[in-house]
Amino acid sequence: MNTKRITQPEELENAFSIRKKVFVDEQGVPLKDEFDVFDALNGQCEHILAYYNGQPVGTGRIRILDGIGKLERICILEPYRKFGIGKKIISALEEIAVEKGNHQVKLHGQTQAEGFYRKLGYQASSAEFIEDGIPHILMIKDL
Repeated sequence: MNTKRITQPEELENAFSIRKKVFVDEQGVPLKDEFDVFDALNGQCEHILAYYNGQPVGTGRIRILDGIGKLERICILEPYRKFGIGKKIISALEEIAVEKGNHQVKLHGQTQAEGFYRKLGYQASSAEFIEDGIPHILMIKDL
């Protein structure tokens, strides 16, 4: 299991495919809401892919907003959850934040994943809110 920064269009397509399967097909997020202007390769985000036995199975991205790294679109294909891949994705995104000089990261975590993020050092920083029809909570971590 490893992670890699996305640098090639084919890798970005793999990430998009994973996101579509998880967020659109599995969780019912509207397709028009899943992909945005920040997704362009060499754009305002850095994207990563997580691999398990050589297959791309998870992804995430980071944007820098007002000096804070915002972790976004973190997901793993269902058969590969519980292998520690989520932790690897978060760690890789946090490393990018540090490389870019950020000392704090935040994310809109689905409330069902709040415990996972807490184990990784994130603290809840908002009341529950709805995003794309799914309950979320703002979580923050100092790096």
